[in-house]
Amino acid sequence: MSDAEDVRRAALSLPDTTEQVAWNMPTFRVAGKMFATLPEDETSMAVRCPKEERDELVLAEPDKFWIADHEAGFAWVRVRLSALEGEPELRDILADSWRQAAPTRLLDSYPELGLPAAD
Repeated sequence: MSDAEDVRRAALSLPDTTEQVAWNMPTFRVAGKMFATLPEDETSMAVRCPKEERDELVLAEPDKFWIADHEAGFAWVRVRLSALEGEPELRDILADSWRQAAPTRLLDSYPELGLPAAD
């Protein structure tokens, strides 16, 4: 089962990522832009997710994903750490959120982390 330290380690392994406390919780930022948080008791994380994808995730896997009331108007989704299927899934979710916040120069410098190629 993933925990807060796994999130911290995976997030900080992404290029140009820093940890900063905001709203009394750890937040992770790329080039100053937030892409993940460890809210409340650190049993979940919040990550960037386009609203249309977020809604699909919540419907498809409600035991894993949900939308916090105060984040409903924003492109963020919560992820229950206990529901993750291991570190590879944790890293994939964090990398996807990182890509949404990272500036083009970083996406260009780290093509292995860049946006997936269009079919």
